[in-house]
Amino acid sequence: MSESRELEVRYEDIRRAHDRLDDDTVVKRTPVERSTSLGEMVGGEVYLKMEHLQWTGSFKTRGAYNKISQSVEEGVEEFIAASAGNHAQGVALAATECGAESTIVMPKTAPQAKIDATRGYGGTVELVGQDFQDAMSYAQSEAEDGDAEFVHAYDDPHIVAGQGTLGIEMYEDCSDLDTVVVPIGGGGLISGIATAFDHLSPDTRIVGVQAEGASTVHESLDKGMPVTLDEVDTIADGIATGGISDLTLDLIDSHVDEIVTVSDTEIAKAVLLLLERAKQVVEGAAAASVAAVLSPELDVRGETVMPLLGGGNLDMTMLQTVLIHALTDRKQILRLRVRINDAPGKMAELSGIIANHGANIHDVRHDRAVEDLSVGDSYLVFRIETSGAEHAESIIRAIESEGYTVEDVNQK
Repeated sequence: MSESRELEVRYEDIRRAHDRLDDDTVVKRTPVERSTSLGEMVGGEVYLKMEHLQWTGSFKTRGAYNKISQSVEEGVEEFIAASAGNHAQGVALAATECGAESTIVMPKTAPQAKIDATRGYGGTVELVGQDFQDAMSYAQSEAEDGDAEFVHAYDDPHIVAGQGTLGIEMYEDCSDLDTVVVPIGGGGLISGIATAFDHLSPDTRIVGVQAEGASTVHESLDKGMPVTLDEVDTIADGIATGGISDLTLDLIDSHVDEIVTVSDTEIAKAVLLLLERAKQVVEGAAAASVAAVLSPELDVRGETVMPLLGGGNLDMTMLQTVLIHALTDRKQILRLRVRINDAPGKMAELSGIIANHGANIHDVRHDRAVEDLSVGDSYLVFRIETSGAEHAESIIRAIESEGYTVEDVNQK
């Protein structure tokens, strides 16, 4: 970690926030579970911090309550925030618990499940723009023109201190951690956690992880100033802020040891792996920490490592998208294009070959309007469910052995 200097958030602020969050009906202490499966995969001891089991399904309530409770004591009665989903729920719950009103501006693309949940916690939702930056601009403008206090998702010392209470918990859960892995969107979460660990266990390595399509920290550190993306592209909507702040950049620079990036494919694999092996449903932003642990960029062999599962608010439509992506990558969903002489019985013959190899045909279609086809030829495009890559390859070989030309459309 870099040399210590005067920063806006100190461990004492986090400790006071920890004492303030003493009502387990607002913020509860979330469990830690050892994952033997992940441990075997990476050659270390892996403990999952399961913050996705928080009341709102994410860590965001910690920072929101720390800020809003103090502001209400000072006489503030109304709050406004911008969020893609998780911060929205945290602000709505915190404001309601403190007897205040809240308006949450969310992009029109926000998952419906998160919109409904925010309303369920007492927040008034306004849908504005296509992404987080659009929602943020509108909310800040409304705060400047009205009486509501703006609650930033990460650019606020009270928010960072509240998120940092997770660092205290993680240390108390396992005091001999070698590495902690934390997803980064705007940087408030990792800033708080890293600040806590720098005080409690300075030898613990703090690793931040970003999605490739929303990565800003590397460039921000190189330039010494926050870099903001014009647009983001990732399935991990919870960390798709497209930028960090001066506050979080300073804290990351001071307390975080390493930054890695992961692809959407790696994130999708991690979502599926956690579902299969840990029996936990998490959103892409939460799975990013596990994706990083499994990534060749990060070596945790022989270490005790704790990835943070920060949120579990996974929209069912997104879950379907993620699972299809991950299963396709594993070749458990296989699309084959087979060139045939378009004569009666060919579909039945090919279907029989596939069935004889124990695979299920999900759907099949003819494709005749293709330039490279000769008159009388056609393509049959099969979508097949398999048990994995070896099974898929055996089906392809069986079809080819009957004289057909086969293309694995997944590879295109």
